[in-house]
Amino acid sequence: MEAFTNIRALIIDMDGVLWHGDRPLPGLADFFQTLRNAGIRFLLATNNASLTQEQYVLKLAGMGVTVDRDEILTSAMATARYLAEHTEPAKTRVFVVGEAGLTQPLLEHGFILTGLYEVGDGKTSRGADVVVCGKDKTLTWDKLATATLNLRAGARFIGTNGDTTLPTERGVVLGNGAILAALETASGVSPTVIGKPEPIMYRQAMNLLGSSPDETVAIGDRLETDILGAVHAGIRSLMVLSGISTLEDAQKADYQPTWIMPDIRAITEALRR
Repeated sequence: MEAFTNIRALIIDMDGVLWHGDRPLPGLADFFQTLRNAGIRFLLATNNASLTQEQYVLKLAGMGVTVDRDEILTSAMATARYLAEHTEPAKTRVFVVGEAGLTQPLLEHGFILTGLYEVGDGKTSRGADVVVCGKDKTLTWDKLATATLNLRAGARFIGTNGDTTLPTERGVVLGNGAILAALETASGVSPTVIGKPEPIMYRQAMNLLGSSPDETVAIGDRLETDILGAVHAGIRSLMVLSGISTLEDAQKADYQPTWIMPDIRAITEALRR
């Protein structure tokens, strides 16, 4: 396995790496203190689009870790950045299946958000130009119905991420990919996915960190998102076994992480060495 060297910047996943739901994983505070002491830049980059930067800052503070809001990048933020680069926000109407973590960055970029059953008839009324879907604990039939109607009327379909499952303190539950699948089945429209394993989010993260691919490492728990995304972005990766993917999964995959470690405690020890 490659030597654990030339690591100046880390792009770190959160769910399954730092915590399970609201339960921090062992060694969390020590891990971040080690990064600070070593002067290693980091960005917490998650596919979970439900929380805002401020909410993640507060969540980590409750676990004894202090981070700045600018050290957090969510797939919702990456989605808003992507859309702003490809549309005119002030003229683009967006229907959101998601929570504050998704609506906030879209509003900050100047997009117009549409409401339930605000669907165009092609003549006198106008619906959404884009349907954006992220993890949503407040998901309802009305949201799914409105999204489906807009998609069938011609709206673009954007998914913040395609994670089909999510590790929580109660076990593994459905993720945003399951919602995307339902909408795709109902509308016949396939989504463009922004989050990992697409390279868009990792490239945005490196730009924010000011780091080059050869000095950047992605840390995650999912082969099909975190690790594959690193492969697509041309950076090294470290898979922890504290979340979704297992050692057996890695052995069967046709692509591999650069390193595999049990958890963040093992990463801390490796960094100190």
